Amino acid sequence: MIRLLVFAAAFCAAAAAAQDKGGAAGAAPPTTGKFGFVNTERILRDALPAQRAQKKIEVEFQKRDLELARLADQLKRMQEELDKNSVTMSETQRRAKERDFGDLNREFQRKQREFREDLNQRRNEELAQVVEHANRVIRLIAEQEKFDIIFQDAVFASPRIDITDKVIKALDQGKPPAK
Repeated sequence: MIRLLVFAAAFCAAAAAAQDKGGAAGAAPPTTGKFGFVNTERILRDALPAQRAQKKIEVEFQKRDLELARLADQLKRMQEELDKNSVTMSETQRRAKERDFGDLNREFQRKQREFREDLNQRRNEELAQVVEHANRVIRLIAEQEKFDIIFQDAVFASPRIDITDKVIKALDQGKPPAK
């Protein structure tokens, strides 16, 4: 964030210096620029392409999620059975049930870890495509409306420079924004 502010200050200073050199002595016009802001988090939450990507991922991982839920339920039943019947079981039976429980628990943990890793990877792939498309739209808006700079993500940005709604609308329509 600090680097971004330093960059913006340097940009403004360079623009002012360039205008001072090109204008008449003492009669340089005031330095102004057109700034914009885009809230990437809102785009990834509210834009139709982002929502479609999320739905696609949910459908893709639904079967594995159900399998994990089934395994979790099976583990719970096994634990309840062990707790309930461990006193009446022989030592050999109890050890065999505990071993079965441990084996199933390890399998569940492994599948759960793989599920999370695969889900995160697919989510990152899908959202990267949305971000890439959004960046193209942002560049088009910047060129069409003659922005000097557009910031993504800031601690604070005035609503008057926030162009997030324009970007979301362009993404939802699936076409470049109108001038």
